[in-house]
Amino acid sequence: MPSRAAAHTKGRASVLAALTATVLTVTGTPAFAAPDDSQPMDRAFTRAAAEFDVPRDLLAAVGYGETRLDGHSGRPSQAGGYGVMHLVSNPTNRTLERAAALTGKPVAELRTDTGANILGGAAVLRAYADKLGLDARDRDDIDAWYPAVAQYGGAQGAAAALYADTVYTFLASGLHTVVPGGERISVTSRPVAPQKGALADTDVRTQSPDYPSAKWVPANSNNFAPGRSAKISKVVVHVTQGSYAGSISWFQNPTAEVSAHYVVRSSDGEITQMVRDKDTAYHAKSANASALGIEHEGFIDDPSWFTDTMYRSSAALTKSLCDRYGIPKDRAHIIGHNEAPGNDHTDPGPYWNWNRYMELVGVGSGGGNSGDGLSFTSYPTQQSGSTGAQVKAVQQLLNDQGYPAGSVDGSFGPATKTAVAAYQAARGLNADGVVGPRTWTALLSAGATPSLQQGASGDGVKRLQRSLTAALGTTVGIDGSFGPATVTAVRNYQTSRGLTADGIVGPDTWAALQTGR
Repeated sequence: MPSRAAAHTKGRASVLAALTATVLTVTGTPAFAAPDDSQPMDRAFTRAAAEFDVPRDLLAAVGYGETRLDGHSGRPSQAGGYGVMHLVSNPTNRTLERAAALTGKPVAELRTDTGANILGGAAVLRAYADKLGLDARDRDDIDAWYPAVAQYGGAQGAAAALYADTVYTFLASGLHTVVPGGERISVTSRPVAPQKGALADTDVRTQSPDYPSAKWVPANSNNFAPGRSAKISKVVVHVTQGSYAGSISWFQNPTAEVSAHYVVRSSDGEITQMVRDKDTAYHAKSANASALGIEHEGFIDDPSWFTDTMYRSSAALTKSLCDRYGIPKDRAHIIGHNEAPGNDHTDPGPYWNWNRYMELVGVGSGGGNSGDGLSFTSYPTQQSGSTGAQVKAVQQLLNDQGYPAGSVDGSFGPATKTAVAAYQAARGLNADGVVGPRTWTALLSAGATPSLQQGASGDGVKRLQRSLTAALGTTVGIDGSFGPATVTAVRNYQTSRGLTADGIVGPDTWAALQTGR
């Protein structure tokens, strides 16, 4: 595990960029508001923070990241974690037992009593801080706790950094949430510049080999089998019963003997792939050989985890997988874990909105068309003799841009070919009258060139997402929301075209897209 920086510096790194924009809101509620009898959890955070000299807001942010501050009546998570602070008891991570030794509280009480559980979480965090060498001055600096927070997540390397980054995002963005029982818990937003130490160079930069909008963090080899014994024919929807980073860590744990192909984050729809599509993840027993498994961060009894952003991001992934492997987009082939033969699990549970999800996947959409006539999961070559919805899209785009392609009838005839060739010549493309990736990219990106970056939304972002899908040859979710998946796609495009890979779409990136590079 990392050691803390030897000395503080005034010129710290820039403020951690917020990864979420859904459930978190900045509030003016002071973090140390005077507790009263109606605030038992807030009192518990304040008391535990004081007893173990851990910043109260840090403690609350760790708990929020783990469980949304819901102890789930003492029931364990998938990784064997208990309570709002997710004190864990499994073969390689025993923070529950460590908390018992540090606090003198019985394990049974730490599992079920919220106050004791929070005290135990604070004790474990303080023990990590002590081992890292944080003195009293360091402990007053919330940024110095980053390595201790990373260690609390029970992972190493990139997964540990992913866990700690999530906690510091909550600190940067602030949060205001209502916990079971109706109590309100707040953390005030603040600028953060975490001292990452040895974790500074462990950010997850590798992209998924099967779905480039996702990150790639491989599961432990003990948790999946190489290859398959059956053709891929279905997608299985799961709920993690735990946090995003915690589930990634668990699938890297050799004792877990479970995994999934993909994990989707609740707050912003970020996706991490952990098992290659061609390999057999251990997620649905008898269905493993023929299924792709997608885990969704959250708990089945708490619908607040199932955000619109998560639904959209997951549906774009499922749509892409269905298109790639010829899986019908229906409920006989896109199923819940509870529907897989021979399983006793109940996820995704009663709060998963199947109607909404299948609508987003594109049931009956004719190959992924979103309904706007221009958005598809892929943009294959169109040429003389082609017919269908994508020819209509080509004709509409040409007509809109002043190159008369005739009637928008979905039939690629002489008038369409002439218009395509004229458009290509004007853009410096090979004027062959065939709409391949470069011509698609130019057609789809044409228009205004506003500066776009993470957090942007609207039709300009949809236009960007369409053109990136054409340019990269991989699906970029076309939802008009510039989230992490779109940032990744932009960076991939910029890198492959020799542009500055900053994830921001400025004049140079627009120019490259609009000339079909």
